[in-house]
Amino acid sequence: MRHSSSLRPLLAVLTVAASVAVGGCAADGDPDAATGAPSGSELSGELTVYAAASLGGAFDEIAARFAERHPGLEVRPIVYDGSTSLSTQIVAGAPADVFAAADEAAMDVVVDAGLASAPTVFATNTLVIAVPSGNPAGVTALEDLARPATTVVLCAPEVPCGAASRRLLDRQNVDVSPVSVEQNVTAVLTKVAAAEADAGLVYATDIARARGIRAVAAEGADQVVSRYPIATLADAGNPAAAAAFEDFVTGPEGRRVLADAGFGAP
Repeated sequence: MRHSSSLRPLLAVLTVAASVAVGGCAADGDPDAATGAPSGSELSGELTVYAAASLGGAFDEIAARFAERHPGLEVRPIVYDGSTSLSTQIVAGAPADVFAAADEAAMDVVVDAGLASAPTVFATNTLVIAVPSGNPAGVTALEDLARPATTVVLCAPEVPCGAASRRLLDRQNVDVSPVSVEQNVTAVLTKVAAAEADAGLVYATDIARARGIRAVAAEGADQVVSRYPIATLADAGNPAAAAAFEDFVTGPEGRRVLADAGFGAP
């Protein structure tokens, strides 16, 4: 049917108004509505992350940024500990959504239990010698840790920093008898900072956020690289948030935070 000339201006006005209304919904509502991409506000509930102790500073920053982008989601304080301890807790039923480990062996425990699949390596790290700021024992090289008068504290061999320390010492043929072994790098740093030990082996990133401690380069450390994997857990209570957090860690912004903290690229 042909429209009369008197109706044409009215139809034009209605057409423009409809277009503005549709555009306004996209602009004033979900900013990603035009593309169909999910918005941050769609995530809700709680997110629980278990992460290696050496990730402390970086993951606190990443979690804060992630929470800002998802105001409807409660990101609970991250649970930090040695990776082996965390993997044991997860296999025993700890209610975690995401696991980030300091080595692939700890992640393999969770994968082999059927609780995660296809983890992604997102960062790397290397060891340095940690000494008190005054370096009273005069430690300048890895072989100095073998001196009888030098007290050394190491991570336990079953945790990632301990396994890496053992590989490094064995490769460099340095025999060390530690005065104590600890379950994570935080405990090693605490003892060195308190001058309860002359030296310890920790990750390079730990020195950057520690006080009262300085780093001494460890020869051969570049040949003993720790690879950090992350995975969404199969029984995650909030799988959508877990997957989004994993993507954020492995994405450009997460990697920038990790790089600023001293972690190497995967």
